[in-house]
Amino acid sequence: MDRARDSILPVSAILAGVVAVWYVGAVLFNAPFQRDLDRRAGESPGIAEFVGRTLSQPKPTLPAPHQVASNFFENTFLRPVTSNRSLVYHSWVTLASTLLGFAFGTALGVAIAVGIVHLTTLDRSLMPWIIASQTIPILAIAPMVIVVFASIGITGIIPKALISTYLSFFPVAVGMVKGLRSPELTHLDLMHTYNASRPQTFWKLRVPASVPFLFASMKVAIAASLVGAIVGELPTGAVAGIGAKLLSGSYYSQTIDMWAALVAGSVVAALLVTLVGAAGRLVERSMGARPA
Repeated sequence: MDRARDSILPVSAILAGVVAVWYVGAVLFNAPFQRDLDRRAGESPGIAEFVGRTLSQPKPTLPAPHQVASNFFENTFLRPVTSNRSLVYHSWVTLASTLLGFAFGTALGVAIAVGIVHLTTLDRSLMPWIIASQTIPILAIAPMVIVVFASIGITGIIPKALISTYLSFFPVAVGMVKGLRSPELTHLDLMHTYNASRPQTFWKLRVPASVPFLFASMKVAIAASLVGAIVGELPTGAVAGIGAKLLSGSYYSQTIDMWAALVAGSVVAALLVTLVGAAGRLVERSMGARPA
C-alpha cells in the first residue's frame, strides 16, 4: 500500500501541475482571438467572464483540458465503434499497422543483433550504418516509402507497417546486442569447459541473459512503432487512423479533435507498453526470476 501511494502521489502532483500550466497556456493563446471577437461585438466582459470565454471557444488555438476530455469521452464511449468519428475505430486502424510493424521490427532487430554478436565483420560494418539510419527524419522517409510502394501497386497497411518497422527495429537491435553480450566471461569460460557448442552457448546462456534487455527495448520499440504508424498515415491521405484524424482536424481547424486524437494515441501507447512489460514479467518468472 505504501509503495503504491509513493508512486501515485508524485505522478498525481506532476499531472496536476501540467493541467494547471495547460489552463494558463490556453487562456494566453486564446486571449488575442477572444479580444478581437469582443471588440467586434462591442462587448467589454470582466476578467472572470473573459477567461471563461477563452476556455470555451469552439475552435480554440489551444483547447482547454476539459474541452479535450469532453471530446475524448464523447468520441470514445458515446459513439459506435464503427463510426468514422469514433476514436476507438481510428485507434484500431492505427493499431493494426503498429502491431505489424512492431512484429517486423522486432524480428529484424533480433536477427541483426544475432548476426552482429556472432560475426565481427557485421559488428564493424553494419552497426555504424544502423546508427546512421536513425539520424534521417522519419517525416522525410515516410512520403518516399508511400510513393515508391504505391508506384508498384502496394498500398494500405504494408507501407505504414514498414515505416513502423524502420523506427522499431533500432532499439531492439541495440538492446539485443547488449543482452547477448551481457554474460560474464566466467560464464562463457564455464560453457567452454563443458565443451558446449556455439549453438548451445547461444540458447542456454546468451538468450536467457538477453531476455530482460529484449523486453526493455521492446517497450521503446512498440511506442516508436505507434509513432511510425501515425506518421505513415499523414502523407497517404488516409481516411481512417489517428494520423488521418490529425490531418482532417488540421484541414478544418478542429483543434479539439486533434488534441483528443493525440490523447487517444497516448492511451494506446501506454496500453501497449504496459502489455509488453507484463509479458516480460511473465516470461522472466517462467524462467525462474524473482518478482520485484
